[in-house]
Amino acid sequence: MRLWLLLLLPVGAFAHMVSMSTGELKLDGRIARYELRMPSYEAAHIHDPERALFDHIHFRSGGAEGRIIEKHCASDKDNLNCTAAYEFPAPVDQIEIECTFASVTVPNHIHLLRAYRGDKSDQALFDLSFTTAEIRFRPVAPWEIFVRESGAGFFRAIGGIAPLLFLVALALAARSFRELLLLALSLLIGETVACALAPRLVPMLSPRFIEAAASLTIAYLAFEIALLPTSGQRWLVVGVLGLFHGAYFSMFLTASGYAIPSFLSGVLAGEIAVLIPLYLGLTKFIQLVRVPRFVPATATALMAVGVAWFVARVWN
Repeated sequence: MRLWLLLLLPVGAFAHMVSMSTGELKLDGRIARYELRMPSYEAAHIHDPERALFDHIHFRSGGAEGRIIEKHCASDKDNLNCTAAYEFPAPVDQIEIECTFASVTVPNHIHLLRAYRGDKSDQALFDLSFTTAEIRFRPVAPWEIFVRESGAGFFRAIGGIAPLLFLVALALAARSFRELLLLALSLLIGETVACALAPRLVPMLSPRFIEAAASLTIAYLAFEIALLPTSGQRWLVVGVLGLFHGAYFSMFLTASGYAIPSFLSGVLAGEIAVLIPLYLGLTKFIQLVRVPRFVPATATALMAVGVAWFVARVWN
C-alpha cells in the first residue's frame, strides 16, 4: 500500500478539473473572424501562443482551408485573448472545424466555440476525444439539442482525473448498494443546487478556487472513510461536497448556455455508469483478496492525493 500511495501522489500535480476556453467565429462572405479567450494559467507554459494555438485550430469550407491573413494575441490579468482573420476562396455556407487545443494545454481541456453567419448561429464543443465538428447553420431539432447537451454532461462527469477520483471515493464510502444509490442521489442534488445558482455563483468563484475546493472534497470524503468508518449521515456530507463539483458544471453551463435538465441528465448517466461497475468490482475484489485494511488504506491514498492536489493548486 505504501508503494501505491507514492505512485498516486504525483496525480495531484497534473489534475486539472477546470480547463476551458471559449471562442467566437463570425462569418461574412469569404472572411471569417475568430476570437479566442483562454485563462492565462492554461497558456502560461506555451512559449509562443500565437503560433502554437493557431497551429491547433483549422477552419475548412468547400474542401479548402481558410488562409490566415492576420492574427494577434495579448494577455490581460486573467486571460489570453487572441484574434485571427481567415480568407476562403468562396463565400462560406458551412464550415468544418478541427481543434486540438487539448494537445497543447492539458488533456481534459474543453474549447467551446460559437459560430455566427448573419442571423444564424450554432456552436460546437471540442476536447481530447472530439476534435472535429461541422457547422451547417440550420435549425436544430429538439432531440439533437438534448443529445448534444446530455452528451456534454456525460463526458464532463467522467472526463477527468478529479471527477473520477471522487467517484472512486464515493464507491468506497458506500457500505451497501442501497447506500451507494443514496450517495449518488445526494451528489446529484448538490450539483443541481450549484447549477441552479450558476448566474450568482460563477462570478464569485475563480477556476483555481473551484479546483482547490474539488481536491478537498476528495480528501474529506477519504478522511471520513479512513477515520470515521461507522459515521452516520454520510449522504449529507456527499450532498454538501456535491455543491463544489456542481460549481464546475455551473461554469460550463454559464459559458455554453446549455439547459440544466438535459445537461444534468447526462451527468447522472455518466456518474451511474462509473459508480455501479466500480462499486461491484471493488466489492468483489475485497471479497477475493480478503485484506482487512484495504478500504482504509485506499482511502488514505486518496486523501493524500487530494491534499497534494490542493497544495499544488494553491502553490501555483
